[in-house]
Amino acid sequence: MLEGAEDAVGTASGMAAFLAVSFALLQQGDHVLLAEGIFGTTTRLYAGYLHKFGVATTVVKVSENADWRGALRPETKMIVVESPTNPVMLVADLPFLASLARANGALLVVDNTLCTPIFQQPIALDADLVIHSAGKYIDGQGRCGGGVVAGRAELIAEVRGVLRTAGPSLSPFNAWIFLKSLETLPVRMRAHDANAARISAWLADRDDVRAVHFTGSPTHPQKDLVAAQQSGHGGLVSFELFGGQPESWAFIDSLRLVSNTTNIGDTKTMITNPATTTHGRLSDQERRAAGVAPGLLRLSVGLEDVRDILADLDRAFRVVRGGRFAGFQ
Repeated sequence: MLEGAEDAVGTASGMAAFLAVSFALLQQGDHVLLAEGIFGTTTRLYAGYLHKFGVATTVVKVSENADWRGALRPETKMIVVESPTNPVMLVADLPFLASLARANGALLVVDNTLCTPIFQQPIALDADLVIHSAGKYIDGQGRCGGGVVAGRAELIAEVRGVLRTAGPSLSPFNAWIFLKSLETLPVRMRAHDANAARISAWLADRDDVRAVHFTGSPTHPQKDLVAAQQSGHGGLVSFELFGGQPESWAFIDSLRLVSNTTNIGDTKTMITNPATTTHGRLSDQERRAAGVAPGLLRLSVGLEDVRDILADLDRAFRVVRGGRFAGFQ
């Protein structure tokens, strides 16, 4: 299979995948290390719900290896990361975390939704399990929800047992859609990547943008690690406006082609303000620690002609900041 795993199962959603993995492989008294800045609902699952069943969670800065080592406990049984993180695009050192987990008798679980197996294969980097929210790039058109857990056969057998018992399984129709979508996944991911690279560079040249986050950027703080782990970057680009949340909302309202949507991985370009959507369930302190500023905007760059996407972004900048619309060649 694409991830190079021994076995895999489908689930009703990406979050159902995390829930099934946790029910199958954790028990009372266990401890989980969770990457800071991971999808907000994943954080809430571990810190807000699994603690009721006696599973403790510690949040760790994803890019700081010393912090991961320092947070490890004898009872740590799982390390959960999303790499790159959504939306600030920091990268976890997957071979290091795999080695750390193995030395402690723990499992490394990697959310590979953003890169897909086209651009990153965590199992080849010694991860134990890989999770996908399949309604993102695997589907590619925002038609249905689902999840995937891939990994060693004995681990997947435990996860499959939870699915058969508790029921958060993938529907047959959605499974058919995902299988058909896999036929175009390599072509789509390369097109997402090319458009995102163009848009990231364009945003980085603007003096009305505070910061741009894209793993393909030549100024990415972990560019060497990115090059070692990823063969591409996908379609996610985040950028921060100087005017904070009010300006970010005004910017979104000024767009005409780009949709105001929290999903990612669609053929259509979508934008959201993570502080009030994907990470809205986190506290202000948690959002600040994860780098999710009030003025941060996340673009899921689609497959439209890149000139049309740039024209729409430029139009929104003119509305909220002023300037002249020049068009694109």
